[in-house]
Amino acid sequence: MKKIGFIGTGVMGASIVKHLLSAGYEVHVYNRTKSKTDELVELGAIWKDAPRDIAQASELIFTMVGFPEDVEEVYYSENGIFNGVQSGSILIDLTTSQPSLAEKIYETAKEKGTFSLDAPVSGGDLGARNGTLTTMVGGDEEAFETMKPIFMTFSGTLELQGPAGSGQHTKMANQIMIAGTMTGLTELLVYAKAAGLNLEKVLKTVGGGSAANWSLQNYGPRILKEDYSAGFFVKHFIKDLGIALNEAEKLGVNLPSTLNAKKLYDQLEDAGNGDDGTQALIKLWWEK
Repeated sequence: MKKIGFIGTGVMGASIVKHLLSAGYEVHVYNRTKSKTDELVELGAIWKDAPRDIAQASELIFTMVGFPEDVEEVYYSENGIFNGVQSGSILIDLTTSQPSLAEKIYETAKEKGTFSLDAPVSGGDLGARNGTLTTMVGGDEEAFETMKPIFMTFSGTLELQGPAGSGQHTKMANQIMIAGTMTGLTELLVYAKAAGLNLEKVLKTVGGGSAANWSLQNYGPRILKEDYSAGFFVKHFIKDLGIALNEAEKLGVNLPSTLNAKKLYDQLEDAGNGDDGTQALIKLWWEK
């Protein structure tokens, strides 16, 4: 049984670690805020003091942090993974990050005699908790096949998308779609409320037809309960949309709807809601 390291035990990371522990794996954990690993350690995870220590103790190393600069630090700093990694290890970055950074990590990993996969996920806190995440992977098929059974402890959908960076590009496509469903859900509710409709009935009816989608099903009820807790942080979604728009520009592609969604989420963050869940977009209308 391979030893697994996991760096970044936030909203989704902690749930993934629980699935790995339940599957019987030995899991070493590190998080910048140590207290976020307390429950995991009680469940059997082993605390390590730095990413380098995780790398020295583990054969498979997952990272799931907030921003590309955090990924860079975790891998390349003095106490980072590449200063402790063992030859033959597999590095898996679950963070939604830049395709170019995924390619850079892949090349460094090769130099170190290790494998690297970029494997961002979608499904939010519920998907992580239920073990039904959609996992989009870029990298070598050999490493992917080795990781498949482990990915499936927390994934409902799993595909190798292509070489290094392809997982991140696929996640950008995913976030572009979510931008549309979140703005659609928000404007649906704004319109229905203004028209004096029963919002619960509207969600039930629309969700049973061709407008049904994940955002409506999962975030619509939270909005009606005024539950703006983060299944996925506004600040992280803004980061994702920024990466998507930058990559689109490199590809010579114009994405006006995604650009407009980012502007709305920028307004939401500027109003002090960056740590809310993405469903808090409704506050731009309902809290004025």
